[in-house]
Amino acid sequence: MAATNPPFHLILIIHAHQPAGNFEHVFEECYEHSYLAFLSLLEKHPHIRAGLHYSGPLLLWIEKNHPEYFESLRRMVASGQIELIGGGFYEPILISIPAADQLEQLTRLADYLERHFGKRPTGAWLAERVWEPQLPSALAAANVGYTLVDDLPFLAAGFEPEELYGPYIAEDCGKSVWLFPGLKELRYLIPFRGVEESIAYFKKAAQARPGGAAAFGDDMEKFGVWPGTFAHCYQDGWLEKFFQALDENASWLKISTPSEYIASHVPLGRADLPSACYAEMMEWVLPTETRLRYFALHKEFAGRPDVLSFVRGGSWRGFFRKYSESNLLHKKMLRVSACVASVPSRRSSTEHASQLQEARDFLLRGQGNDAYWHGVFGGLYAPHLRTELWRKLIRAESLADQLTPGSVLPRVEMLDYDADGAPELLFTAPEYQALLKPSDGATLAAFDFRPASATLINSIMRRREAYHTRLREAAASTPSQDGAVSIHDQVHVKEPNLERFLRYDRFARHSFRLLLFDPWRTPADYETLQLNEVARIAAGAFQVRNSSANHANLVFERELAEFAANPADPPVLKVTKNFLFGPAPQGCEVSCEVTLSLTAPLGRALLIGLESVINFLAPADADRFFVTPAGPQNLRFSGVLPAPHLQIKDGWQRVRVNLHAPNAESFWVAPIETVSESEGGFERVYQGSQILAVWRPNFTVQTLFSARLLWRVESL
Repeated sequence: MAATNPPFHLILIIHAHQPAGNFEHVFEECYEHSYLAFLSLLEKHPHIRAGLHYSGPLLLWIEKNHPEYFESLRRMVASGQIELIGGGFYEPILISIPAADQLEQLTRLADYLERHFGKRPTGAWLAERVWEPQLPSALAAANVGYTLVDDLPFLAAGFEPEELYGPYIAEDCGKSVWLFPGLKELRYLIPFRGVEESIAYFKKAAQARPGGAAAFGDDMEKFGVWPGTFAHCYQDGWLEKFFQALDENASWLKISTPSEYIASHVPLGRADLPSACYAEMMEWVLPTETRLRYFALHKEFAGRPDVLSFVRGGSWRGFFRKYSESNLLHKKMLRVSACVASVPSRRSSTEHASQLQEARDFLLRGQGNDAYWHGVFGGLYAPHLRTELWRKLIRAESLADQLTPGSVLPRVEMLDYDADGAPELLFTAPEYQALLKPSDGATLAAFDFRPASATLINSIMRRREAYHTRLREAAASTPSQDGAVSIHDQVHVKEPNLERFLRYDRFARHSFRLLLFDPWRTPADYETLQLNEVARIAAGAFQVRNSSANHANLVFERELAEFAANPADPPVLKVTKNFLFGPAPQGCEVSCEVTLSLTAPLGRALLIGLESVINFLAPADADRFFVTPAGPQNLRFSGVLPAPHLQIKDGWQRVRVNLHAPNAESFWVAPIETVSESEGGFERVYQGSQILAVWRPNFTVQTLFSARLLWRVESL
């Protein structure tokens, strides 16, 4: 490089995160293979400066388990080699939480970093780099001076690629924040291509904009945790070679922390950006069929970056449309936030203040982003991560009720809980909270057992995902070679023949769904989703006839042509569902009595089933099982169990569920298992059990039949 040119700057912003509730062995493995390995090597190269962001759950774990790591961080902060970057403490998607919670999340991490490392951060990492135009106001309110977003929203706003070598100012309602464009090409170069290619990239960028800056923002886990990267980065020495190359080119390539660069430069201009995040996330959020067309379009224009700069996927909020489970969890969080915020203060009570602070802490923990979305990362398909958020939100809401006069009494509310345009019934008592959806077959979408902070249903609908096509292709091809590749390009299968588990549900995985089906259908048909039940009844829109604090009566009518003696004159079926909720020794009960009445007998027989969905997470653990005459059966049990009683125990959450179905013929049981993509590859995940209480009425003669299913939930 010519000596007369001002130095080109490289801004390294590295993000490290583990979600609250992740397995202890995952924390430890990531620490050894990435966090410790990366920091130790960085410290050996004091010329290499970087901005490092650690999420709150990870910092709390390191503080407890590896305090020596904090000593290294303190030394490097004091020397100026690293700048610690703030963000939301529990790594929420900021745009998805209320303004007061945004401020508290940002302030809490800033306070923590200042307390432990002596300097208050001036920048913030955006979880998953999700950007919306109103964020400058939220960030400025917490005294955040800068953040990093991907280059995609800049390109979508009309910026040319060569304009992205330096920060800009984004403003909302007079409040502003500096934005560093994180360059996608660098994310794919580092560390997956040769070191010389990265240096060549920097040289080319320096020629295009002398004195400019290239910002690299990505996960620390890609240096040691992603498949093949520990050997590549440390055993084979890629990261050492990269740092050495940066040292060798220090005459023209200056490595700066974000604040250092801002202190000596002015912004390149104003950036008014659309809602966006990184390109892969904006693809993952698209509905499956749309995503496949999007992928084909990208492939068609792969050689036309000028066109692709205007092609982008959906916004992060689209996950609430794509996954009803994510939407329900999000709306639970918003409700809990409002409940906690409305708790009246008592200035004279320190115990009240302490409990309120505890409720707020549980709320903030329940806002961690991982279980709200799904892609290669994202934990929506990880039951333990969903459960961690539900448990914290249940605890926060229970505490808020206890601190609010009158809120501990049993009550029912009719409201559009999940913002789908249809009303739900929400039953709340000290022992439970239940969400009843009349619009979806009068089913329970959620049931929280408050004494154990356990959410019992917590399953997920098996959907066709775009990557299932790659799984089928991988099953028919030879294994790919080992080595470090981008996590977005890999295909790893954790067990053979996973494609046989690709089954897709017709309905959301709710409880007390009514299934009417042919008598020759079998438990195997139930497991493989081949019952061919009458969908308009199973998911029909019921009318609420009346409700009270512990009761709801709902009705539904339709012609039943499928089983009629004369299809031209089908009988009308009237379905009545009566729900009862209430306390019980050591817990609570919920029962559903279904009455079916016909205007005329049917022409052929049918079976009736009332379905329970219960998820106790780890199916093979010895402390979770079905109680059967043959002894304990693990939760992946599939087959028939005798009625009218069935018991399921969970020793981890210390919960027992007793099912009682008087006069039922049997219980049909099958595991609910998804096939999803994660950092480690394709995997099968237990999402709960579907349990069908089956009755065999004689509707060819009788025209009235009643069935009852009761759950008794108890603390162990």
